[in-house]
Amino acid sequence: MNSKILFIEPPRNFWFVMGEYLPPPSALLILAAYVERELPGIDIDIVDCQADQLDWKGLERYIESVNPSIVITSGFTTNAYTCARTCEIAKTVNKDIVTIVGGIHFSFTPEESLQSFPEIDYIVRGEGELTVVDLFKTLENKGKISEVKGISYRKNSKIVHNPGRPLIQNLDILPYPAYHLVEEKLRRYHFTMMAGRNTRYMILEGARGCDHQCTFCTQWNHWGSRWRTKSAKRIADEIEFLHETYGGVFFWFADDHMKLSSRGNQLYEELRQKQCKDDVMLFFQARIDDIARHPDLITKLRKVGTYWILCGVETDSQELLNEYKKGVKTQDAYQAMKIMSQNDIFSQATFVIGARRDTHESIERLREYSHELTPDLAIYTALTPFPGTIYYETAKKNGWIEDTNYANYDMAHAIMSTESLTKKEVQEELWNCYRSFYGSITKNITRVLSKNNRKRIVYRHMAGQYVLEKFRRLI
Repeated sequence: MNSKILFIEPPRNFWFVMGEYLPPPSALLILAAYVERELPGIDIDIVDCQADQLDWKGLERYIESVNPSIVITSGFTTNAYTCARTCEIAKTVNKDIVTIVGGIHFSFTPEESLQSFPEIDYIVRGEGELTVVDLFKTLENKGKISEVKGISYRKNSKIVHNPGRPLIQNLDILPYPAYHLVEEKLRRYHFTMMAGRNTRYMILEGARGCDHQCTFCTQWNHWGSRWRTKSAKRIADEIEFLHETYGGVFFWFADDHMKLSSRGNQLYEELRQKQCKDDVMLFFQARIDDIARHPDLITKLRKVGTYWILCGVETDSQELLNEYKKGVKTQDAYQAMKIMSQNDIFSQATFVIGARRDTHESIERLREYSHELTPDLAIYTALTPFPGTIYYETAKKNGWIEDTNYANYDMAHAIMSTESLTKKEVQEELWNCYRSFYGSITKNITRVLSKNNRKRIVYRHMAGQYVLEKFRRLI
């Protein structure tokens, strides 16, 4: 193939709630690795505007210098406009450049997106690897676009949605992410609060999807309401490879559900045989009920590098948990936090406010609950109607959505009122949550002087990043 493909991570602002960090463009690295293997004659380049410190004008100059035939980018809902602008800039440089976008947001909004953004030529819906390779081959060979499964596009001024593409059955067939394409940038990727400014930060994908159906989550729907995992051996081998080849130390599991019951023990058995187990730092997300039921697996995984776990606690209300279809009990959270504490694992709990029946009083009860749980880090978010969620359909049908600016769909901005609170009041309550947990002078002194080094780093960093002040400014 003679085509030159440019994968673009556009200029964007990352989530200020977690402080200062710069993640590698993992979705593009995973996709580029597959394209590189399946189309060996193709010329591939990745530009990461954050790591390369490129603004929009800088990106335009880069595209001009590279002169690609195809550009591809992806993003979540809050990044939708930056993806569209990336395509617009590519078309400004050369109208013949083929522009492709993918990711969760565009997978759920292909009709809306193609209507709103004429600069986008193709939308890849759902899982991207097979579809992107098929599309590239078809474009190169001037084949029939109508036969490429999993894409949406325009034809004769009409928007066409080709049939969907089946999911990959065995994720072990996917190559390791193409970190070699950004090797000169690796030292710039970091997560200061979680691992330190100079600790090599890499993102690892061990599984895709979730077999639960939380009403506010897009992930299970995007991946076909299934959980597919790579083998424990494949995951351990990838960690070892990235550690030995690129010096990776802090590994962020991108999995939405660690599913300890299905692979926790196998992963432990594979990792304990690796020499790197004493040098790596593993972060993953897990359900509170999964942790509560498997304390033995948490103990084992702590021995092979696990030091930080994020749990979606969400609320103190069992009624609301049922409404969210979480499938957990409130008491599971107490047990999960206790187990993590006993194993010296840093616990991060996330909570959601802004449900339809939320009041000042119910949110105050949530704050008290979050204090009782004593997580090491509490993250409070505003209930956000992301396209592709059950909640989005309900909110749209009932006219609850007040803010349609996707740039604000970052869970830090209130998007809707409740039955008794205005949108502004929800925003104020979100700030009150953070102020309650992090604003106490006595507690902050205790945390900053904690014997736990990770706690000291986290709270000093959050204070230095002025997270409380940033939330106050959103009111």
